[in-house]
Amino acid sequence: MSDTATTNENLHPGMNLGYSGDAEHAEVTVFGFWTFLMSDLVTFGIVFAIFATMKDATAGGPGPAEVTNLTSIAMQTALLLGSSFAFSWASLSMKYHDIIWRTLGWLAIAATSALGFLMLELYDFYHMIKEGAVPQRSGFLSALWALVGLHGLHVAGGLLWMAAMTGQILKFGLTDQIKSRITRMGLYWHFLDLVWVGIFSMVYLAGVA
Repeated sequence: MSDTATTNENLHPGMNLGYSGDAEHAEVTVFGFWTFLMSDLVTFGIVFAIFATMKDATAGGPGPAEVTNLTSIAMQTALLLGSSFAFSWASLSMKYHDIIWRTLGWLAIAATSALGFLMLELYDFYHMIKEGAVPQRSGFLSALWALVGLHGLHVAGGLLWMAAMTGQILKFGLTDQIKSRITRMGLYWHFLDLVWVGIFSMVYLAGVA
């Protein structure tokens, strides 16, 4: 058995996507990206904390029940979780099949679902504006817009990243470097799912309850 194969077998299974070259370097790079995600988690934690202190500061304006459309939120949740599921299949396809078009197909499904999520979120923001539920109306609405908007910007950034990765796959194929980047993007994508579960539970379900 070659040294490369031995190294690949010893890698953390969540990081080993079938690298053929310097797999150990790829694992170190992915670990560095974990550090970035933890710093981003701190940012979200601060915004969550601000929301927790402002959730009752409605100043006589719309409260959680008035600005929450549970049907829309449920659809957004399903789309975002579906996007993460499709991205997982793209990663598995890249590892076990190494077929460009199969991987790109799953990435396309992931991107389409995320785009649907963003469109529904923007539609909800549009209705909030029409009803006067704008950030300057109250501390609660300021915190709500900041938290949900920050997550939405992360999803939009992820879509741009996914488009860039699609172009790189088409040009260079599934090289080790591309696989490493896809691994990091997968961590980012699943991280956004976890943040959304927090928003769904703390902002919408708890607010309506």
